[in-house]
Amino acid sequence: MAENVTIARPYAEAAFQLASAGNALGPWSEALDRLAVVAADPQMRDCIADPKLQPQQLAGLFFDVAGAGLSAEQQNYVRVLVDNERLQVLPEIRDLFVALKNEHEGVKEANITSAFPMDDVTLKALVADLETRFKAKLNVTVSVDPELIGGVKIAVGDEVIDASVRGKLANMAAALKN
Repeated sequence: MAENVTIARPYAEAAFQLASAGNALGPWSEALDRLAVVAADPQMRDCIADPKLQPQQLAGLFFDVAGAGLSAEQQNYVRVLVDNERLQVLPEIRDLFVALKNEHEGVKEANITSAFPMDDVTLKALVADLETRFKAKLNVTVSVDPELIGGVKIAVGDEVIDASVRGKLANMAAALKN
């Protein structure tokens, strides 16, 4: 939802600034992952929406469920979210934080869809070629879609490389219509 992303953006930027200043991007990313899962749980969503729970009670419950391992700074961050009634946007905060972290580290998200499962050697070679082409480290997600018939479809940012048989057939059909 666009509204949640708009609400989450300043909190994600604040978390990123705190993490950068403390040279703790990794620990903050891990903590936000865990917190986002807790905030997305249906039972926790009910608790977040319950007007009978006081902010201290909600924060305590949230810390109990999220488990130990949060730094004092991260706990204070959660308390700010509780006080401002923003716990429900933690998944969006996490997503925006990861995007800021990836941009800072020069990492791009890549989605590779293949018609058939790829072995590790082929995948590593493909990723190495893509990292050279895009001059960036890639965080790769791989999926299988038999409807591609053969080949792969790769999306890095807003650029798509369609080297699938289905894509080539679609291009050929469009050329024949003209």
